[in-house]
Amino acid sequence: MDDTDSTAPAVTPPDRPVRPGRKRDHTRDAALLDAALDVLADVGYDALTIDAVAARAKAGKGTVYRRWSSKHDLVLDAVERLQRTQIDASTLPDTGSLRGDLLALFQPLDPEQTARRLAIMAGLASTAAHDDALAEAVDAAAIRPWAQAHLLFMTRAVERGEIPADAPIQTVSQILPTMAAYRSMIQRRAFTREFLEEVVEGIVLPALRSTAR
Repeated sequence: MDDTDSTAPAVTPPDRPVRPGRKRDHTRDAALLDAALDVLADVGYDALTIDAVAARAKAGKGTVYRRWSSKHDLVLDAVERLQRTQIDASTLPDTGSLRGDLLALFQPLDPEQTARRLAIMAGLASTAAHDDALAEAVDAAAIRPWAQAHLLFMTRAVERGEIPADAPIQTVSQILPTMAAYRSMIQRRAFTREFLEEVVEGIVLPALRSTAR
C-alpha cells in the first residue's frame, strides 16, 4: 500500500535567478534607419515592409522588430534621422546681410543625393496627406529646420535695421521651406541655386521690406 498522502501540497522548486536580457546594440540603429529610407525611396511607404528593410540592412527581421513594432514607427524614426542631417544649428552662416545668409545656407547635393532625397519625399507625400503623425514628421524634417534658420536670419536682419521691425518674419520665414517641400514632394524637382535666388529676390525680400499691411 502506498502511504503517500495524495492531498499533500506539491513542493515548489526554488525560483531560478532571472538572467538579464541582451543589451540592445545601438550601433545598428543608424544602418537600419538608413535602410528604411532607401526602401522608402525605392517603393514608397505603402509598399515598404519590415522584411525589405531587414534585407537591405543585411539584418534579421527580429533585429528590426526588437526596435520598432511596426513599419509606421520605423518610418517615423527614419524621417527624424533625415531631419537631423538637414541643418547644423551651431554652424549657421552670418554674412552680415539677409540675402547673403539665405543663399549661404544652401548646400547643393550631388545628383545621387538629390535623387534619393526627392524619392524619399515623394514616397511620403501620399501617406502624409492622411496620416497626422507622418505629416508632422515630414514637416519636422523637410520644413521646420529651414524655417527656424530663416527666422533667425530675419530676426538678425531686424536687429541690424535691414528690414522693418514690424516685418512679418514669422510668416515669411516659412515661405521658402514650404515652396521647396512642395517642389520636391509634389513636383519632384530638385532644389537648385537658381530656384533659391528667384524666391529670395522675387518673393521673400520684397515681402519683408514692404510697408503695406
